Amino acid sequence: MTGFPGAWLMVAATVGVAPARAQVALETEPARPIRGALIRLRVTPTIDAVVDTIEGEIAAEPLHFHPADGLTWTSFAGIPISGGDSVPVTLVLIHGDNRDTIRTSFAAGTGDYGLDRLRVAPRMAEPDSAARRRIAREIARARAVSRAAHDTPSLWTEPFRRPRDTKITSTYGTAREFNGKMLSRHLGTDFEGKVGDPVRATNRGRVVLVANFYLAGKVLYLDHGDGIVSAYFHLSRALAKTGDQVERGQVIGAVGQSGRVTGPHLHFVMRYGGTTVDPMSVLDLLGSPDSATGSGGR
Repeated sequence: MTGFPGAWLMVAATVGVAPARAQVALETEPARPIRGALIRLRVTPTIDAVVDTIEGEIAAEPLHFHPADGLTWTSFAGIPISGGDSVPVTLVLIHGDNRDTIRTSFAAGTGDYGLDRLRVAPRMAEPDSAARRRIAREIARARAVSRAAHDTPSLWTEPFRRPRDTKITSTYGTAREFNGKMLSRHLGTDFEGKVGDPVRATNRGRVVLVANFYLAGKVLYLDHGDGIVSAYFHLSRALAKTGDQVERGQVIGAVGQSGRVTGPHLHFVMRYGGTTVDPMSVLDLLGSPDSATGSGGR
């Protein structure tokens, strides 16, 4: 999957030890990489050998390289929202029985994320011990199905689209203060909607989880392959079941207010494996002008 066109940024021109063994470039929208974004890497080997394949890793998540042309290989990657100003990258060029390991890094800025101050019932801000244990189990379950997307080949060929063509009411990365206490970050994008309004699949994928979670309410997860996952929270109902393959734009659920929420809306999540990224960075990088993407509201 080579994806859709964008601007490329060279990473220190070349990496590795002398003589340089590869050139590495990043594709992001906007052009400067920021934490919390999905990016595409482009690696051009410069060794005197035909490279059979490339493996790699960023933030403990494997990379999935595909040949873009006769020389260049590309892979998506997610940059975690937390961390320093440098993101380490490990690449392995495989040719015959040889494995050339390259370690490099690139600079990533901190996103301009805001702060939401919310007043909620105490039980919503501070769950009891039983609820905390349940939340931990549900997080582990969601992480497992998300990381399993690394084992799925790419299922999509069209641009990604918004799950709802409505106003964004809360953006990714916003710090959440409940009753005066900082408790979490908002790791998704909220879309306006009334209970029962349609929720559409952002792209072709396979339903890998439908469940009722303590915080997220009724959830539906789609595995799109190559490590890319989308999730839809606080649904009033799911209209697809685990194992179903759904198409881009298909109605897969309805807006609700299940779980820990203050009102009805769709909370839209996108991940690269276990790394939760800004859904709008995915739409900016892999969407199209006619799919109502862009960074509106971010």
